[in-house]
Amino acid sequence: MLFVVLSGFITALFAPALVRVADRHAGLALATLPASLFVWFLTLLPEVNQAPIRSVHEWVPSLGIQLSFWLDGLSLLMALLITGIGTLIFIYAGTYLKGHQDLGRFFVFLLSFMAAMLGLVLSDNLISLFVFWELTSITSFMLIGFSHTDANARRCAMQGLYVTVGGGLVLMAGFIVFASMGGSYELSELLQDGDLIRDHGLYTLALLLILCGAFTKSAQFPFHFWLPNAMAAPTPVSAYLHSATMVKAGIYLLARLNPGFGGTELWTLMLCGAGGITMLMGIFLAARHTGIKKVLAYSTIMALGTLTMLIGIGSDTAIIAAMTFLLAHSLYKGALFMIAGIIDHEAGSKDFATIEGLRHVMPLTALAAGLAALSLAGVFPFFGFVAKELLFESSLGSASTILMSVTVMAAILVVAVACLVGIKPWFGRVASSPKAAHEAPLGLLLGPALLAILSLVFGLQSSLVSTGLIDSAASAVAGSALQAKLALWHGVNTALMISLVSLIVGYVLYRQLDRFRAWTNISDRISNYGPEAAFDRFMEALVQLSKALTSFLQNGYLRFYLITILCTMLALVGSVFVLRDITVINFAITDLLLHEAAILLVLVMSVATAVFSRSRLASVAALGAIGFTVALLYVLFSAPDVSITQILVETLTVILLVLVLYKLPAYLTLSPTKVRIRDAVIALLTGLTMTLLILATTATRHYDSITDWFIEASVPLGEGRNIVNVILVDFRAFDTLGEIFVLTLAAIGVFAMIRFRSEDRKA
Repeated sequence: MLFVVLSGFITALFAPALVRVADRHAGLALATLPASLFVWFLTLLPEVNQAPIRSVHEWVPSLGIQLSFWLDGLSLLMALLITGIGTLIFIYAGTYLKGHQDLGRFFVFLLSFMAAMLGLVLSDNLISLFVFWELTSITSFMLIGFSHTDANARRCAMQGLYVTVGGGLVLMAGFIVFASMGGSYELSELLQDGDLIRDHGLYTLALLLILCGAFTKSAQFPFHFWLPNAMAAPTPVSAYLHSATMVKAGIYLLARLNPGFGGTELWTLMLCGAGGITMLMGIFLAARHTGIKKVLAYSTIMALGTLTMLIGIGSDTAIIAAMTFLLAHSLYKGALFMIAGIIDHEAGSKDFATIEGLRHVMPLTALAAGLAALSLAGVFPFFGFVAKELLFESSLGSASTILMSVTVMAAILVVAVACLVGIKPWFGRVASSPKAAHEAPLGLLLGPALLAILSLVFGLQSSLVSTGLIDSAASAVAGSALQAKLALWHGVNTALMISLVSLIVGYVLYRQLDRFRAWTNISDRISNYGPEAAFDRFMEALVQLSKALTSFLQNGYLRFYLITILCTMLALVGSVFVLRDITVINFAITDLLLHEAAILLVLVMSVATAVFSRSRLASVAALGAIGFTVALLYVLFSAPDVSITQILVETLTVILLVLVLYKLPAYLTLSPTKVRIRDAVIALLTGLTMTLLILATTATRHYDSITDWFIEASVPLGEGRNIVNVILVDFRAFDTLGEIFVLTLAAIGVFAMIRFRSEDRKA
C-alpha cells in the first residue's frame, strides 16, 4: 500500500514530460494509473470482507510514528471512489484543458492531490494521517489557484487554504490529545475500546478539537463559505473535489472515529446540529443562485451536512444510509459537475439564466444530465432514491421532530435544484448561447455518461454494491457487523409518502423559483454579517495589526532591534529565575590567579574605552583588544584552536572596520543623556543576566559531562588526537557544514554587492 500511495507522487514527477510527448492523449495516458489502482483495490474486496488489511513501515520509531496503512470497508469504499472517479476526471481533464500551456503543471497537482487523498484514507497512524491531511489542503490550494493570473482565483485559493490549514492545526492538537488518551498513535489500536475513550477525562477536549478540523475540511457551518468560492478552480478540479475527494475527507474522519467517539450526547448534538444546519442552509443557497457551479457547490454543502447528520444519529440504519448516500452523491455529483463543464466548454455559458433548449444540439449530454438530476432528486428507480429513502427512515428513527422537519424541507429544495439542473438548460425554446453549442466530444462525455448510468444501474440492482461494499463500509463505521439490505421497494410506508410529497412540492417550487428568490432576498443582507464576512473582517484586522506591529518593530533602526531582542530575553530569562526561585551558589573568586586577574582587568578597561571613546578608530581598537583578550583566555584554558580562530576573526574584523570607518567623519553628537542611561541599564542587566545564567547552568548538572566520552572516543571513532578538531569535523560535522554554508553565502553576497557596485560605476 505504500507504493500505491507513492505512485501518484512518483508519476507526478514525469507528468510534464508525458504531456509534451503524448500531447492531447496525455489525460488518457495518465488515467491508466488511477484505473490500475481501481482494479487493484477491487480485487481486494473479497479479502477485506474477511478481515482488514494492515501494512506497516517504520518512519520515526523513536517517537512511535510509522507509515502504517489500514484497508477495511470504509477506506476501500473511499479508495475506489478516489481512483474510479479519478480515472474519469483525468480523461475528462485531458480533453477539457487540451492545448493549455500549463497542462503539465495541472497534472502534477492533480496526481499529487490524488496520492494525498489515498494516503489520508488509508493511514492508520494519526501523524501520517495528519501529514496527508495537510497535503490535500496544499495541493487543493494549487488546483483552486491554477489560473494564477486571475486575482479572484488567487483570493479563493488563499481563503480555502487559510480555513482548511487552520482547521488542520487544531486537528493536530486533537490527535495529540487523542493519542495521549489511548497511549498510541495507531487508529486501529485506539478504536478497539470505545468505552475507554468516551469515559476519559479528555474526551470532550479531543472531540471538540477533532470536530473543528473535520468541519473546516468538509465545509460544515460556519466554515462552509470557502467551498463555493473554490469553484474558481477549473471544472475537472471542482468535479473531483466535490464528488470523491477533498470535501469528503472530513466526513471520512468522522466515520472513522465513530466507533471510539460516537454514541455520546455531545457527539450526537454537535454532528446533528452542525449537519442539520449545513444541510438546510446549503440547499437553500443553492436554490437562490443561478450560476451553474455555484448551484452545484451549495448542493454539495447540503450533501456534506446530510452525511454529518447521519453519522451523528448513529443508528444502524443511519450508518447504512450515510454510506449509501456517500456513494450515490459521488456518482451524480461527479456527473453533474462534468456536465457543467461541458455547458461552459461547448456553449460558453456558466449561468442557468442565460441558457435553455440545449437538448436539440446536445442530446447525449442532456440525457446524461437528466439521469444524474433524477438521481439527485431521489426519483424511483435511481440509486439516489434508495439513499433518500434511507435518509427519511433514519430521520424518523431519530425521534427528533426538528431533524425530520429539516430533512423534509431540504428534500423539497433538492428537488427544485434538481429540476433547475436537469430541466432548465435543456428544455424550452432554443436560445442563442455565447458559443455555437454542439455535442461534447467523447473525452468530455464519457465520465458523466458512465456515472449517470451507474446511478440507474445501482438503483435497479442495489445488491451490486450493498453486498460486500456498503455492508463492509457500514460495519467499519459502526464498529460491528451490519447488513445493508438495499432495495427499491419497501412497500407503502411513511418514508415513501414523504418522498412523494417532497417530489411534488419541490417541482411546484421549481416552477415558482423566481418568486422564491424574490421572497428570500433578505438572505443577501444577512450574509453581510455571516461567517464569510466575519472571516474577511478578521483577515483585514490581521493585516492592519501586522502593519502596526511592523511599523513599531521593523522601524529601520538597528539600536531598537537590539533593545527589543535584549529586553525580550531579559523578560523571559528573568521571569524563569523569579518563578523558579533559582539561586547561584557556586560564585567564588578565591582561586583566581594573578595573571588571570590582570587579563580580566585589561578586558574591563578595553570595554570602558570602547564605550566612552569619542573616536571611531579608538573604539574599533578597543573592540579588537577585547577580542584578543578573549583569545588569550582560550589559550589559558587549553583551547588553542578556538584561540587561533578568534585571533583570525578579530584581525579581519578590525582591518575591515578600520578601512570602512576611516572614510567616515568623526562623531558629531553623542546620544542624549537619558538614552545613554537607558542603554547602560539594559547592557548591565543583560550582562548580569547572562552571568547568572551561566553560573546557574554550571552549578546544575543532571547528567555526567560528555567531555570524558569525547576524550575516549576521539581516537577510535574520529581517528584524531586533536579533540576539538574531531568534534568539529566528525561528531558535529553537520553543524560545521552549516557554518561553512553560512560563510559561503555571506561571501557570495559580499562578492555580488562588490560586482554590482563595480558594474554600476562602469555604466
